[in-house]
Amino acid sequence: MATEAKYSIVREVGRGSYGVVYEAIVNQTRSKVAVKRMHCNVPENVELALQEFWALQSIQRQHENVIQLEECILQNGQVFQPISHRYRKSDNHLLLIETCLKGRRCMDPKSACFLWFVMEFCDGGNMNEYLLSRSPDAQLNNSFMRQLSSAVAFLHRNQIVHRDLKSDNILISHRRGSPIVKVADFGLSKVCQGKGNVNQHRFSSACGSNFYMAPEVWEGHYTAKADIFALGIIFWAMVERITFRDRDTEKELLGTYICQGKELIPLGEALLENPNMKLKIPLKNKRSMPDDLCKLLHDMLAFNPKERLDAFQLEVRIRQISYGKKRQRSVS
Repeated sequence: MATEAKYSIVREVGRGSYGVVYEAIVNQTRSKVAVKRMHCNVPENVELALQEFWALQSIQRQHENVIQLEECILQNGQVFQPISHRYRKSDNHLLLIETCLKGRRCMDPKSACFLWFVMEFCDGGNMNEYLLSRSPDAQLNNSFMRQLSSAVAFLHRNQIVHRDLKSDNILISHRRGSPIVKVADFGLSKVCQGKGNVNQHRFSSACGSNFYMAPEVWEGHYTAKADIFALGIIFWAMVERITFRDRDTEKELLGTYICQGKELIPLGEALLENPNMKLKIPLKNKRSMPDDLCKLLHDMLAFNPKERLDAFQLEVRIRQISYGKKRQRSVS
């Protein structure tokens, strides 16, 4: 990274179609940060980079369970220019970003046009790897469910719909002793205009990961409640350790599905084909899940979005469930 006077790259920690993620050091403080580099050489990459930028930049205050953007740097050739900073909103540069990334420069495959996102570093990897490397723990699961519910409610209050919630896009930090989850990867997110109820906004472009997509997303007519369906998939899989193997990466991933012969059908797709299908919750072991958690999952995974909880209702309900709570001893 050409701004090595400020940051030094340590190692690569992740790579995908979106770009590359590195562990880096802030040279002045020696603190660790994560740096995501997104190559803005084609319109599709530009759109992903801008979506991530707008989502993280639009948040007026930070939340413990949402990844924190330190700053964003625009690279054009050998020139690096900070375009945002968490302590200093650079609104004057927003037109520059649009011009540089959506203009003719990004259409030239030879031009080195990148967005560098400098974010807080999470030392525990993603939630999928973290949970599958440990024995099931009801108290930990309960903590993660509370944290994620709070994070999504925060995003929805700030008019941000994530649209790609999955365990791979949730990171773990140990900075305060107990594991803290961080919702990350906002490349498919949408920042809704206006200050009304986020659930009133309609989306038409189907996006996300198949096994976490709500039935209405498959149809291309959905609202922010699609995020709640994805959380329901994550919660159910987390509690019962339901996994599938991704065909492209061969990785074992947490996620629920319907079996049709040897085929694994995403739950949202199966519900779209059969809206009257009764979900068998719990799937594996009845003792692993109390009745109030079963009811909560049914309400998160309802076929009809109007019958599904929204993020604000979920934030309240998740604190009321008995799952994972220590039983108080009766005093005789």
